[in-house]
Amino acid sequence: MEPRVLKYFLMVAREENITKTAQLLHVTQPTLSRQLMQLEEELGVQLFHRGKHNVTLTEDGMLLRRRAQELVSLSEKAKMELQHKEEMPTGEIAIGCGETKSMAALSEKMVSFRQKYPLVQFSIYSAIADDIKERLEKGLLDMGLLVEPVDISKYEFIRLPLKEQWGVLVRADSQLAEKEFVTPEDLRGVPLLMVRRELVNWFGDSFDQLEIAATYNLIVNAAFMVEQGLGVALCFDLGAVFENLRFVPLAPRMETGSVLVWKKNQTLSAANALFIQHIRNTI
Repeated sequence: MEPRVLKYFLMVAREENITKTAQLLHVTQPTLSRQLMQLEEELGVQLFHRGKHNVTLTEDGMLLRRRAQELVSLSEKAKMELQHKEEMPTGEIAIGCGETKSMAALSEKMVSFRQKYPLVQFSIYSAIADDIKERLEKGLLDMGLLVEPVDISKYEFIRLPLKEQWGVLVRADSQLAEKEFVTPEDLRGVPLLMVRRELVNWFGDSFDQLEIAATYNLIVNAAFMVEQGLGVALCFDLGAVFENLRFVPLAPRMETGSVLVWKKNQTLSAANALFIQHIRNTI
């Protein structure tokens, strides 16, 4: 499967019209149709349902679309990494990041790094740890900024110094908003929005008595749910200010660290190797 043909396939899947896609690609319709049929013959499956005026993906076509996006992304990334100058590294550094204050520290390192190497670009992908680790394994990301505790046995890593403080995000008119901190007993009978399971230990015997209203993985979405009265959200203090909401820390105090990871025993591009060394030198 040639990357060029996969790009054609992805554009047809998006436009759902071969004639329109051919015009966008500046190729003839017969040429594009022939390329798609050759791709189907190569794979031994039908990729499109063909109608009079449009085409839609079959189940096999939808599967290929997911894989083709990954393959095209890897191909473009490899091309960028290989197109480098002798004295000035270029290319892209792809980093997956969870929601953490350590992103501020990492951003500071990115700024100082680009002052030295302005031809290097960063691509930031925001997601939860499992998604980031999956993309690391597939080679779609070079590094991941993960919140602990997390299994890092497969990775080289740099532990970042900043600690995240846990608390609850509550409405300003909640009785909890008047407290300096909240305890497990304060949250009994209160609808909760949960994000991570390690809080089981903090709750202790109270965990079985919790009322979990929802789970979430993005704090902005959780803030909307809190604002509408669905419950209070257990979260980090990310320094974000939400109108009509207040962050109250937990007691006993609970903190979480974060690590920047990359796969062991992998050949790093010049840009990636320099960036890792830059962080080690300035952390």
